[in-house]
Amino acid sequence: MGAKMTDAPAPAAGTPLRLFNSLTRQLEDFVPVHPGEARVYSCGPTVYNYPHIGNMRAYVFADTLGRTLSFKGYQLTHVINITDVGHLTDDADAGEDKMEKMAAEKAQSIWDIARHYTEAYWADVKALNIRQPAHWSIATDYVPQMIEFAKAIADKHCYELEGGLYFDTSTVSDYGALARAKTDEGEGRIEEVEGKRHAADFAIWRRTPAGETRQMEWDSPWGKGAPGWHLECSVMSEALLGFPFDIHTGGIDHREIHHPNEIAQNQAHSCSDASGARIWMHNNFLIERSGKMSKSSGEFLRVQLLIDKGYHPLAYRLMCLQAHYRSELEFSWEGLGAALTRLKRMVGSIEKSRDLALKGKIRKGHENAEHLTKLMLDQFGPAISDDLNTPQAIKVMEDILGLGSAPISVILEMVGWMDTVLGLNLLTLSRADLRIRPKSATITETEIEATLARRKEARASKDFATSDKLRDDLIAAGVEVMDGDPLGWDWRLGA
Repeated sequence: MGAKMTDAPAPAAGTPLRLFNSLTRQLEDFVPVHPGEARVYSCGPTVYNYPHIGNMRAYVFADTLGRTLSFKGYQLTHVINITDVGHLTDDADAGEDKMEKMAAEKAQSIWDIARHYTEAYWADVKALNIRQPAHWSIATDYVPQMIEFAKAIADKHCYELEGGLYFDTSTVSDYGALARAKTDEGEGRIEEVEGKRHAADFAIWRRTPAGETRQMEWDSPWGKGAPGWHLECSVMSEALLGFPFDIHTGGIDHREIHHPNEIAQNQAHSCSDASGARIWMHNNFLIERSGKMSKSSGEFLRVQLLIDKGYHPLAYRLMCLQAHYRSELEFSWEGLGAALTRLKRMVGSIEKSRDLALKGKIRKGHENAEHLTKLMLDQFGPAISDDLNTPQAIKVMEDILGLGSAPISVILEMVGWMDTVLGLNLLTLSRADLRIRPKSATITETEIEATLARRKEARASKDFATSDKLRDDLIAAGVEVMDGDPLGWDWRLGA
């Protein structure tokens, strides 16, 4: 029995939404450009390799933002781009094109490389229950518009070098205000290119060197070549959302170079100080101490690796939500295991309530269900409206699940409302769904269940020697037995 969702707006949807604007470095009330609408652009992946779990934290954050805007009653238009051209091996606008480099290493078509890794990214999006945006904007679909955009700003804001067309950052006001890194140290991150007027100037169009041929290149007024990485987001966000739009998101690393360059382009094109988006939001880094966040490390940390080791991907989503998006989050297998256990307890509690409802054992008490709903969601609403305070929002939801005297139907309905924001699929998941078999496991589930049944009998008859031996046998086979689980006997194959 699932929760019956009403057509009425969520009880706490009217709580003012406040978001941290990286541009002003302060919390601001969300006031949409177009009343009743929310238009959001999120910087998507460069599809030259599989995304690691740190990359995916940015999309869990952007999805939570989008879900919150929907929860608040806004008509959401969310755009996520796919970068299949233009992004160089160094984010500081230097090095080889990431796509061309990977295609050469794999001896494959660059188009095949882009297709493969785009589909891999989309599989991770699905695994983490990230909602589909209104538009997946593919960079190569917009190259003609990029050329027109560059032509519109070239005379006043750009200059040509042997390598192509460069943007003169001195031609716009307050360049780098988003990064707040107008120092020699900050500019030192940007590789020198001979002839550049200023260290921070960046490529709008990269001319193909004489005697070379790229797999992706187009004719332009500045020679055959390809667009610079920063150009695509300015062009696609304007084309699909219009300037100004409401919110631009990305990882905190984009705050230093990529997004300031986007803003400079937007200012040049609009002939104003407008940044394109009203609010710029950035999630902080995922920290991992072993070095396996690097894609050059071989078996780097990606969503499929978590699954292969026996962890449900929604445990990783919960792990992300347990930290505020602007805080650093340290990844560890122990932390992921704890998030999985927490998710199991939530799902187990809901399963227990659903079973009671199916058996007709509906809890009485708290007759004023409407009052209870308002009381609880008045705590959830302010939490999620306070710059997406998901750690507090999760705690409120767990408090609701622990209300032993509340009507089951009300609890399920409230959890359903809250989960539209958290995206954990709590009303459809079962604890069995969360039990994922590690790729390396050899013991069968039938063998595990049979051994656990024998162990339970041994414990019931106080034959602790047999119980301990059976437990040791399971541990040797990689099975973690969770005796302390108050919601029932459970097990998990170890990573």
